[in-house]
Amino acid sequence: MTLSLDLTTDATRDALRARAAAPVKGELIGLTREELAEALVTSGVVPERQAKMRVQQLWHWLYVRGVSDFADMFNISKDLRAELAKHFTIARPEIVEEQISSDGTRKWLFRFPPRGAGRPVEIETVYIPEEGRGTLCISSQVGCTLTCSFCHTGTQKLVRNLTAEEILAQLMTARDRLGDFPDRDTPAGAIVPAEGRKVSNIVMMGMGEPLYNFEAVKKALLIASDGDGLALSKRRITLSTSGVVPEIFRTGEEIGVMLAISLHATNDDLRDLLVPINKKYPLKELVDACRNYPGLSNARRITFEYVMLKDVNDSLEDAKALVKLLKGVPAKINLIPFNPWPGTNYQCSDWETIEKFADYINNAGYASPIRTPRGRDILAACGQLKSESERMKKSERLALEAMMIAGHGEA
Repeated sequence: MTLSLDLTTDATRDALRARAAAPVKGELIGLTREELAEALVTSGVVPERQAKMRVQQLWHWLYVRGVSDFADMFNISKDLRAELAKHFTIARPEIVEEQISSDGTRKWLFRFPPRGAGRPVEIETVYIPEEGRGTLCISSQVGCTLTCSFCHTGTQKLVRNLTAEEILAQLMTARDRLGDFPDRDTPAGAIVPAEGRKVSNIVMMGMGEPLYNFEAVKKALLIASDGDGLALSKRRITLSTSGVVPEIFRTGEEIGVMLAISLHATNDDLRDLLVPINKKYPLKELVDACRNYPGLSNARRITFEYVMLKDVNDSLEDAKALVKLLKGVPAKINLIPFNPWPGTNYQCSDWETIEKFADYINNAGYASPIRTPRGRDILAACGQLKSESERMKKSERLALEAMMIAGHGEA
């Protein structure tokens, strides 16, 4: 349905003027402690002599208690809470849709406001519950520039980078929805780890290339791993890149999280086709950057992601070439059965082929788990994420999901 406005009436014009003139509130989530102090002082809400103490209070309420309304900050005076609410926002993004897979995987479609000119944007975030842990797959961009030929997300053009606040908001909203902040209850019927945190791990493997949004991703992950706040261990945070070589060393040096490489091929000719960024940063440069990743050891390995494509990259010769390529690199190799999406020309490798491929790599001394496809029935699996506004017609999506639920979409 198209919404039209009658701009000939004074009331409509006045309403639009009022909306345009309304002050834009500053966002506090995603600011460093130093930036938070500066925002409080510059706005006149907090005198400079109180800034450090107020930052400590806010940091606790935002990242330990997980509040999204200043009114809930009970050890702050009512007048100060009112001033904070007047100048700033800590609200969560709009949840356009929440889908729950038959295997317990959850997918949220979030809507964020426009930044400057433009319209609101949408991204997807996925939660995967497993025995002993719960993993949140976070997006870093709206769309993607990389156009990897096997990836559904790559068929959506890049709209913009997400801010540090928008990256963190995915984690914080997921924790809200799962009852993962203190005094919050897990929703009835939710599948979550039996004990410990509901969100114990995060992976930057959602929409976009994280290293093309380095500064915002860095800020968000440092806040997520801050011991006085969200307090996620850096060993439980994994950043996945398709191979932005110049930023790989910086990732280890400045962020210090675990690294994953979206590899998918063992020679430049094939990788140029599957992962076009390889034309700019070919395999030799990529593997050299991995060898030099700060802190790399047998206890702190790099994960190499390898999607299994039938008759493309799944032969025994490919397995041998993969072992040779990664020789001497402390590594784990995740084999990912290809997840179908509308319009793709690829098929998933046969299960017997995947197992033989995995056996060869395991016998060569590399851990080579086969990733269990999760959330396929809600298009939440690896490589399937795409903004609803950019996706197929709803009727087509529902038909595909019904097909997958029936089992015909499985490899």
